[in-house]
Amino acid sequence: MSDLLRGNLGYSYSTEEPVTDSLTRALLVTVPLTCLAALLIVGISIPLGVWLALRTSSHWIYTVLYALDALPLFMVALLLLLLLANPDYFALFPAFGLGYEEEAASEVSLILQYPLFAVLPLTSLILSGITEPTLQLADSLRHESSLDYILTAQAKGLTRKQAIWRHGLRNALLPTITLFTELFPNLLAGAVTVEFIFALPGLGQLLADAAAARDYPTLLGGVLFVLIVRQFMLSLADWLYQLADPRLRTANP
Repeated sequence: MSDLLRGNLGYSYSTEEPVTDSLTRALLVTVPLTCLAALLIVGISIPLGVWLALRTSSHWIYTVLYALDALPLFMVALLLLLLLANPDYFALFPAFGLGYEEEAASEVSLILQYPLFAVLPLTSLILSGITEPTLQLADSLRHESSLDYILTAQAKGLTRKQAIWRHGLRNALLPTITLFTELFPNLLAGAVTVEFIFALPGLGQLLADAAAARDYPTLLGGVLFVLIVRQFMLSLADWLYQLADPRLRTANP
């Protein structure tokens, strides 16, 4: 416990290097990928949820979202891999890695080609995580749009769309905050599958290799990091609830 408090997670059984160094190297790949996926899910689900709440003839969107939610993450990743990184269909993106395998590649070329390698893993995470927050927000907005304060805003001259964006969205986001704050730890867990399929040298690949080699210090270090992130996001959810809803704020003594 004393070593743990100083950030010393021990040494890997397989590589004999400090677990902290292995995790740091892996997180340099995983954290940008998962953070970008979480930001894009939030950025897409909010306008999509508002759009669904405003429309009555959008059943096909619900069908697509429910179909995506029913598919496991590994199947979504494999379908994208087989369809968009396969010479037999469309070889639009690289099939694996981040381009680091090319020894002659310069740092500038590696940076420029990173988005191309990240498209399929990023798309896999987005498609698997976008359904729940979008549908939750759409349902909350429909409920808010039938309340008196929205009807009063419309009676004062606002359109239904303006009333929802200006007044209803903030209240509708309250039950969705928990889903948004759970995105990052859930995406970290999903990175295990995505990074294994696309051979990305991140946390998922590190934990998969550690599990196969029974490298317990590395496994415990990775699980500890995910637990810390999840606890932090729960605390962030509490803070966001108080920020969004003044009724939850306690008066200063």
